[in-house]
Order: sequence, then structure tokens, then C-alpha cells
Amino acid sequence: MNDDESARGNSTPESPDNVFAARLRGFGPLGLLAIVLIFLGNGLFLPGSALLVLLWVHLSQTPWREIGFVRPKSWLRLVALGILFGVTFKFLMKSVVMPLLGADPINHAYHYLTGNRAAIPITLYAMIAGAGFGEETMFRGFMFERLHMLFGTSLAAKVAIVVITSVLFGLAHYRVQGLIGTEQATIVGLVFGTIFAVTGRIFLLMIAHAAFDLTAYAMIYWDLETRVAHLLFK
Repeated sequence: MNDDESARGNSTPESPDNVFAARLRGFGPLGLLAIVLIFLGNGLFLPGSALLVLLWVHLSQTPWREIGFVRPKSWLRLVALGILFGVTFKFLMKSVVMPLLGADPINHAYHYLTGNRAAIPITLYAMIAGAGFGEETMFRGFMFERLHMLFGTSLAAKVAIVVITSVLFGLAHYRVQGLIGTEQATIVGLVFGTIFAVTGRIFLLMIAHAAFDLTAYAMIYWDLETRVAHLLFK
């Protein structure tokens, strides 16, 4: 018996459970309702959307690997690589990419966090649970699975999915961070989305995303943004 059959238990193709799962994974009324509810999940709490994705995967009998949940050979190596990648990527974005785009060195949307000890717990939670786990599960795992169902798995389809999810990821940051934040998030989405399209694995991206945001937070908290932004461009 393969993994998919084990996940389905002894249900027959005509059983009510399988009919419900198929409708939930499709794009009929039930499937579309599930998508809408998942998108609205973060309006309740972080990471509400990601938790609803996990519930959807379970109820729709979708294999976990379809949203990138694949166990690594070594968790230690994965964590180390994810942290290294996330930290390096943030420094590259802050000191090279964003200055070339004419970005203000100061992230004014979050400048209130500078030296703000009271905000540390909620900020760490938001960046680890909300961004690292939540955004990757939503924008890479769930959205890639849904769009693959619509567009297929050809190279052209993968490129289109990376672009679509990256633009949506960028736009999700516009209300709080404005145009510059949207540009940065779109670039991050393109990089992370490309990695996910190639590997089909999400845990590295979760760790890298959290490390990226925590590095950004450290720069803000210790008021190092301008110094890092001017490492190469004075």
C-alpha cells in the first residue's frame, strides 16, 4: 500500500469521505469557499491562514508533499543552511539590491521597533509563526498547489506560478510597507518561489524566511539600517 492509500484508509472511491475530499480539493463551490476562508484566516489571528491550509490538506486528503512538507534527511543541516541563507540574503537585499532601487535606508513602517523592548515578544512571534511558517505555507505551499492544479506542471506553468505568487506576496505587503516594501517582498517571493518550484520542499524556506525577517528586525532594533545600507553605496 502506498502513502496516498494509507492516508485514505479503507475508504472506497465512492465513499462520502472521498467525495467530500475531492470536492474540497476541486474548484467547485466547496473548493472555492475553502480558498476564500483560507485567505481570510489571518484576519482572525496569525498564522490563521496557514493553520487552515493544514486543515484543508487533511480534509481534502491532499498528500503533504504537494504543499512541500517533505521531511529532510538532516534537520540540523537544514536549519543551519536556512539560517545562513536567510541572513545572507537579507544583508544582500539591504546593502545592494534596495539601495540600487533607491530605497530609504530606514524602514519607517517598523522604525518604532528601534530599542523597543516591550515589542520584542509579539515581534518575534509575528516573524517566526506569522512570516516564517505562515507566509511560506500560504504563498508557496498552498498557492503553488492550487495553481499547479489549474495550470499544470510544465516549465511555462511553473514560471507563471512563481511570478503570480510573487506579485501577490508583494502586494500583501503594500498596505503596511508601501511601494518599497512591496518591491522587496516581490523580489523575495521570486527567489523563494523559484527555489520552491525547483525543489518542491518548504521547510528550508520557512527557516530562511524567519532568519531573513529576524535579521531585518535586528538591524531595526539596534538602529543599524543606515549603516548596513551604506556598506557599499555611500
